[in-house]
Amino acid sequence: MTSDRYTTLPGRAVLALSGEDVRPFLQGLITNDIEQVSPDRAIYAALLTPQGKFLHDFFIAECGGRLLVDCAAARIGDLIKRLTMYRMRAKVMITDESDSWAVHALLPADSANGAAGDAGDWLGGIAFTDPRHAALGRRTIVPTGAILEAGLTEAAANEYEALRISLGVPADGQELIADKSMPLESGFDELHGVAFDKGCFIGQEVTTRMKHRNLVKKRLFPVYLNGDAAPGSAVKCGDVEAGEIRSVLDGRAIALLRLDLVEKGGLTVNGVAVTPEKPDWAKF
Repeated sequence: MTSDRYTTLPGRAVLALSGEDVRPFLQGLITNDIEQVSPDRAIYAALLTPQGKFLHDFFIAECGGRLLVDCAAARIGDLIKRLTMYRMRAKVMITDESDSWAVHALLPADSANGAAGDAGDWLGGIAFTDPRHAALGRRTIVPTGAILEAGLTEAAANEYEALRISLGVPADGQELIADKSMPLESGFDELHGVAFDKGCFIGQEVTTRMKHRNLVKKRLFPVYLNGDAAPGSAVKCGDVEAGEIRSVLDGRAIALLRLDLVEKGGLTVNGVAVTPEKPDWAKF
């Protein structure tokens, strides 16, 4: 591993899932293919509503014969509740192990392959290339405090957030809004979070229809701001609302924008010029 810097991701928590039914249980729920998860590979996936709206996103890695789920700490209770509701009689154990594990990002990236999260043992846990985009570096799920044994330098807290925003990669609670965001508007398929060929998952019908009928009319864009703007600010094209700013840091932002008005140009927020960029991972 070539990285010599890390940043702790305190907004993340860890669930452990185990039991003889755990893989078929997850396979019918989540957007990605759980059969791709092994000690050598991790995946990015989401749980959607039956109407195809975002509920939770997470990373799933295999460690010590169990599946570790790297998820948003602020909403872990809701994720456990929903998984428990769907579990019914399946032989699956779901435990919150956030006190035992910590999630970190290792910078800079170690791999040029963003399509697969290569994984491996590290400090008693696991490290893997971010399955969404290799430029985000590697993520680790390791025992609490173990990162100090690696001899790495701690990076500034905002460095990882600045990198995420520059790449236009969405985050739970910022770009991804529960019961509101649509996964394809957020680039889930291009960020390797959806397997359309793996069989059914909750919200599959709506998601597949949006993809094949070209119904996605808004997308997330990394943007440059020629001034100040706050999250939640409306982006305008003349007098027409074109979208909304979601995350902001040091003159860069992520905005959800109408594709037709991005093409038209002349976008502003509070009179400030907004310059969108197509993410390097996007295929629209």
